[in-house]
Amino acid sequence: MIYSKEEKGRWLEEWKGSGKSAWSFAKEKGLQGQTFLKWVKHERESKNGFVEIQTKTKSVTQLAGIIIEKGDIKVHIPLGVSKSEISTVIEGLQAVL
Repeated sequence: MIYSKEEKGRWLEEWKGSGKSAWSFAKEKGLQGQTFLKWVKHERESKNGFVEIQTKTKSVTQLAGIIIEKGDIKVHIPLGVSKSEISTVIEGLQAVL
């Protein structure tokens, strides 16, 4: 099936809010997993490799956290993020490494 840019954008936004891995989200929604992963990768590359993970709560403790650096890539994982959010970060790293 061919999806418009707007449809892809809606699927990606819904996935971001789901807390699920891209693969499991795609399968749950009846999308081809490999195709959805390409959409995710394309979106991330179009943002110059910067991926921001929105957490459900905002607090001062989010200033502290773990920083992972490899080459030009720098990832900050704030304290208090959920396992699913960390999974999303790892999935994002796999797409760019």
